[in-house]
Amino acid sequence: MKLKSLAGVALALGVVAGCKPSKPELHIYTWSDYIADDVIAAFEKQNDCRVVVDTFDSNEAMFAKLKAGSTGYDIIMPTSYQIPLMARNGMLGVLDHSKLPNFRKNFDANYSKCVLDPSFKYGVPYAVTYTGYAYRKDKVGKAPIDSWNVFATADLKGRMSLLADMRETIGAALKALGYSLNSTKQAEIDKAVELVIKWKQNIAKFDNEQYKTAVASGEWFVGHGYSSDIIQIMLDDQNIGFSLPKEGFTVACDEMVIAADSKQVDLAHKFIDFCYDSDIAVQNISDVCAVMPIAAAFPKLEEKLRKLVVLDAETLKRGEILLDFSDKPEIHKMYVAAWDKIKAAK
Repeated sequence: MKLKSLAGVALALGVVAGCKPSKPELHIYTWSDYIADDVIAAFEKQNDCRVVVDTFDSNEAMFAKLKAGSTGYDIIMPTSYQIPLMARNGMLGVLDHSKLPNFRKNFDANYSKCVLDPSFKYGVPYAVTYTGYAYRKDKVGKAPIDSWNVFATADLKGRMSLLADMRETIGAALKALGYSLNSTKQAEIDKAVELVIKWKQNIAKFDNEQYKTAVASGEWFVGHGYSSDIIQIMLDDQNIGFSLPKEGFTVACDEMVIAADSKQVDLAHKFIDFCYDSDIAVQNISDVCAVMPIAAAFPKLEEKLRKLVVLDAETLKRGEILLDFSDKPEIHKMYVAAWDKIKAAK
């Protein structure tokens, strides 16, 4: 009892002596290597806080973790198509746009088509990426490097990869056939399956990670993948090109949302708006190699990087956003069955 009393006295004396409370913490759940270290350091200094970053490797893994009861996050960075599902499950708070002056001033309206909700009720865009393929300029010969049909090139057999991603790879085939990558028609999906199975005869493997290093090393000549990954290796090797096929391609937008149970709502809004400062955006774009839709940042980028990450309006028109089919189980089942058939094919 006496020891407890002494401890209480010591604690009281500490308070009287002016012990400062710990700094507020902002917890961010995002993709790996997705925020520049200097940006985090600058925000911490400006707001006398600590930023804690946790990472996920897929929207599905992130959602499953939150659904299982994980809490404590303030800002999450899902892809647009995941946001409606999160909202339906009560995971998101509504943004207060009065606390986002930089966003209102600096958002480039040309990128409104890259998000599913242009009212930005729950989230605002963080980064926009595109799915195409990297290729070795010195190795592909006369292969059609402006088309998804590059994967039909027998001369490149064993030196190409397709993403191990149901929607992206089936979507590429749908685009090659002139369909929407969000097709809901069984006949179109069946044709896409047939095409991917033909492509499968020419690829080394389905892969989500190795294509970056394999194309860079010359082990593979073509690698289906994401613009941010591919641009990073292009900056170091002039023999690597990036194709956004003429038939069309996937546009993905990762957004910043605030968790419904966030304990730092004001600080979360400050961070979101901080990212919409043009100088901060330059740091993030240069680090991540993905475009943040902040027009005032573009002239400040190094010319080589700007030409790679900022698409012209005509090219952007060929892009299409993946839609969420989680609330349409019959359509989702069609895609799952199609992907199973592709994986089982020899």
